[in-house]
Amino acid sequence: MITELNENNFENETKQGLKLVDFYTTWCKYCKNEEPILNELSDNGFWIGKLDCDKHAEIAHKYGITGFPSFILFKNGKIEAQFAGYHSKSQLLNKLTSHL
Repeated sequence: MITELNENNFENETKQGLKLVDFYTTWCKYCKNEEPILNELSDNGFWIGKLDCDKHAEIAHKYGITGFPSFILFKNGKIEAQFAGYHSKSQLLNKLTSHL
């Protein structure tokens, strides 16, 4: 299950473990194309969070998000990796497993 993030739960949800956060917008076609891949990763045991940057621009700004989709991989609350653009399932899996 993918966790929808907002200003009330972002810090708490990303403070422990390996967490991949998708910074997206509802109007971005690449974000929509990424969604089934993220759902599949989530169904296979990876924690995925999504933040709607139109609704929560202050958090996106805090992390320097300027393009969509953008991803930040947190490990125990600290940024491990940050990358932008559409990624295939194998590309995302490689990024996730390299930080386990």
